[in-house]
Amino acid sequence: MLWITKEGKLFEKNNLEVEVLYLESALVQRALIAGNIDYGEITGSLMAAPKLQGADLVMIAGFLNQLIYRLVTRPEIKTIADLKGKRVAVSRFGAGADRATRFLLTKLGFNPERDVVLVQVGGAPTRLAALAANSIDATIVEPPDHKKAQEAGMRVLANMEEMGIRFQHTGLVTTRAHLAKSPEIARRVIKSFIEGIQLATVNAEVAKRALRKHMRLQQERDLDDAYQILRGFMPRKHYPTHDGFRMVFAELADQIPAAKTADPRDFVDTRLIEEFDRSGYIDGLYR
Repeated sequence: MLWITKEGKLFEKNNLEVEVLYLESALVQRALIAGNIDYGEITGSLMAAPKLQGADLVMIAGFLNQLIYRLVTRPEIKTIADLKGKRVAVSRFGAGADRATRFLLTKLGFNPERDVVLVQVGGAPTRLAALAANSIDATIVEPPDHKKAQEAGMRVLANMEEMGIRFQHTGLVTTRAHLAKSPEIARRVIKSFIEGIQLATVNAEVAKRALRKHMRLQQERDLDDAYQILRGFMPRKHYPTHDGFRMVFAELADQIPAAKTADPRDFVDTRLIEEFDRSGYIDGLYR
């Protein structure tokens, strides 16, 4: 949503001077904690882990409240059982894709530490190249990247979107200190994203232009696929979910004991979205 909001010049419309940085998710996390950036799009897992250990982080909008990864494998891996002992690639240990991979493997009945070999490879394009080269046996990617894998002869073995797992995935994260210091800035940031979601819904041209620039999708078919997927999960009212954070805590509980008693209300602040929702502003954009 960040790229579409920026492409539609909605930050400027709301009198905000915004510098948009493209950073790997773990770098976004560290930059937020260090106070080097004011807002970042990261997953609930990446936000919750340091928050559970005392960091001042809070999610103020939820853009994706479920996991939509596909598990793609070499063609010779035909069943879930065939994964045992195989090389499963993640981007980087501790990153969002790593946590989602471990979560999925557990759901499929594996112990991620014992039953497979987890390896750090890099971003989705690098992992797909490694899969095609037979350097790894499986990885997870988000749509539409799974279609590239299928076209290369790979197999989609599991679809997390079909599992319907409520899991707080990508959201807009800041700090409570920033909210207290700059409430009007935060209000305009949230308003920009609300308008960005509406723009993406009604203006395919702007949305595709943003996807072309920042996802490096050049083929019209790939752009269409990515846009339809985006529209499919994009909420008009982008509240982060308590149920989604409870699933995050369950996934983190073995590593961080504080997750066992964590309260989702301490991890979200939806006052600004609620303000625009109660006023009728969000519904009014779609009339």
